[in-house]
Amino acid sequence: MVEKRGLGRGLSALLGDVDEAKVVAGAPVTEVSGVREIPIELIHRNADQPRWVFSETEVEELAASIREKGVLQPILVRPAPGIPGEWEIVAGERRWRASQKAGLRVMPVLARELDDVQVLEIAVIENVQRANLNPIEEATAYQQLVEKFGRTQEAVADGVGKSRSHVANTLRLMNLPEVVRIHVLEGRLSAGHARAILTADDPVALAEIIIAKGLSVREAENLARNTPSAARPQAAKRKPAKDTDTQALEADLSDVLGLDVEVVDRGGVGELKIKYATLEQLDELCRKLTSRG
Repeated sequence: MVEKRGLGRGLSALLGDVDEAKVVAGAPVTEVSGVREIPIELIHRNADQPRWVFSETEVEELAASIREKGVLQPILVRPAPGIPGEWEIVAGERRWRASQKAGLRVMPVLARELDDVQVLEIAVIENVQRANLNPIEEATAYQQLVEKFGRTQEAVADGVGKSRSHVANTLRLMNLPEVVRIHVLEGRLSAGHARAILTADDPVALAEIIIAKGLSVREAENLARNTPSAARPQAAKRKPAKDTDTQALEADLSDVLGLDVEVVDRGGVGELKIKYATLEQLDELCRKLTSRG
């Protein structure tokens, strides 16, 4: 499988000089370094945009700035699939939302022909680099790249400019029950809290305790480690806790392979489980296991 060139260097590689251009909607010049103005009603959000939550306060503050100074940086768009003459946002949805609130009729855009994989990668890069993505939004975007577009975790990491271990650890959040993922998405739990209870028998019950008591991540780790199954009668029988050496080995193997790895040891005899989501991931795993040197 031929991988596309990564976009991990950031949007500047794609936008070129336009990143530095200061373009005000409504100005007489309608094209600066490839920038054009498009009626705002012809611009639509991308349904696969990884960012789901937009702070109304932040959007309103940006709208006030736009009313005073205009749009200082164009948004990135592509031709809307299946809608001739209209455009889909690739990067800049918050600016688009704020421009609508500000009452703009047109806004500056940079139009590019991009495929679906590039669109998702760019959207992830823009939000991650600006620290705008919630960990669950980030995990969902990575999962889309893996499951929908057949990327390996290593390719995802290269594409968005993150380490392979960061991508793997973020993807593990998708193993949480939905109610816990919602707590993270809405800010009641951090990613650290979520990872602390990820392998617990009943992460939902522990999440409620953490939120109610306002526990720190370290306290959440202690809670998950020390809560016996008897205190949670509806939970399945608790698995024996793995020692730190085994956990470290799993983390090291996951980092090297870019896949979830589980070591099950029973007194020196056991199993090594490697999980893959696509045939492309399996092919990449076989390549790594059979390569010499």
